[in-house]
Amino acid sequence: MENSMAVVDAAAADAASVDARARGRPRPDRRRTLRACGVAGCVVVGGILLVTQHHEDASRPSASPGPAGRAVIAASVGAPASLPDLAALIREREAQVRGNPRNDRTWAALGAAYVERGTRTADSAFYPKAERALRSSLSVRPRGNVNALDGLAALAAARGDWRDARKWGAASVELAPDRWPARAVLVDAYQGLGDHKAAGKSLDELSRLAKGTAVALRTAAVYRDRGWREDAAAVLSDAAARAATPTERAALLSRGGELAWERGEPQDALRRFRAAVAADPRCPAALAGQARALASLGRTVEAARVYRQALAQRPSPEYALELGELYESLHLAGPARAQYDTLRIWAAARGANGVDDALVLGRFEADHGDARAAIERLREEWRRAPGIRTADALGWALHRGGRDAEAIGLLRRATDRQKDGAVRDALFSYHRGAVERALGLTAPARRHIDEALRINPGFSPLHAPRARVDLAALSLR
Repeated sequence: MENSMAVVDAAAADAASVDARARGRPRPDRRRTLRACGVAGCVVVGGILLVTQHHEDASRPSASPGPAGRAVIAASVGAPASLPDLAALIREREAQVRGNPRNDRTWAALGAAYVERGTRTADSAFYPKAERALRSSLSVRPRGNVNALDGLAALAAARGDWRDARKWGAASVELAPDRWPARAVLVDAYQGLGDHKAAGKSLDELSRLAKGTAVALRTAAVYRDRGWREDAAAVLSDAAARAATPTERAALLSRGGELAWERGEPQDALRRFRAAVAADPRCPAALAGQARALASLGRTVEAARVYRQALAQRPSPEYALELGELYESLHLAGPARAQYDTLRIWAAARGANGVDDALVLGRFEADHGDARAAIERLREEWRRAPGIRTADALGWALHRGGRDAEAIGLLRRATDRQKDGAVRDALFSYHRGAVERALGLTAPARRHIDEALRINPGFSPLHAPRARVDLAALSLR
């Protein structure tokens, strides 16, 4: 591990930059108008635009389509558009609705583009704009408006509102059962709600109707949640080899890197993340993944630098939490605190725009803030979306609040293959083992903490070292 003093100067500069960015973002002074739930980072895997644009535009032959045309073509096949092309599409559609505000399809296309832009950049200010555009489309055409329904489903998913994502997605499927975009949203929605059987069924329907990046990313996500990591990795590798654009390839490589890091292969993960960044330098998920892998390898100076690059592109509360914990692991309290303060401000701003960051806020409060607040927040999340991620987060918050007897049931659920816990997640295993240790269950605690370190020895710059200390203590008994 590098000497922590090697990152002090960079961290101090980073803290000043974070403070300046945070002060430049006003605290929201209005209450959120929409309740959302779920994890924003799991909303649209790889940033795929889930609403097809004007079919007549996508099918119109063109020798060399312009930026907006390229974004339309990408959307029609379920691939991510580049951010410059997406911005061009937004400008074009904004001009069109100014000229003809009675065109429901143009409003729906504009709303869908706003959703994608907000998701890709973590700028939640695009979500209210998306909602207004999609509602405008519905006001022009209240019945049979499948494009607006697709957009509202994608918007709900982007905000983490899995129940509304399911509602709007199901309404779209009922109107147009042979269209694929709503099926893709339904896969995400059912995963967010913890209904893995329904997610698998929706994936089967999606795979019947479409191919390409949107399907590959969701297939990999469903396989990963079933514990089929090797199959998920194969799907992503095959799709990356067939990718038609650098942006598409970067999304697939980045997801493959996440799987490699989760299974404790940081060198392979780093290679994939770097390839993703080489394909598309504007891929913050790949930058954050690269930083995560570097931290696992003990290359903390590089990790902090790359985290800062990711945050500059995408002001994500989750990335801020990860960088804060990296600083905390190096005993850099000031820079860590600056990241945590920024996390709160960003999450509040996103909440004002209808985004629910309940899981990342719950994780943060449990480990670095108010455990009771984390429990309250995560209990509400559990009522809305009782999946394994929520079970783990709530169980850990209960442990941090001194309620181990209540926590253990949720943590067993998150890791029990006979229930929903098919995912072999190092953090989940560590959480279970730590609570079992607190309850005096020595043998199970030793087994699960050892399992966490075997799955991914560098799963957290804070918790992995603690896991090694705990395991050594348990081995002496």
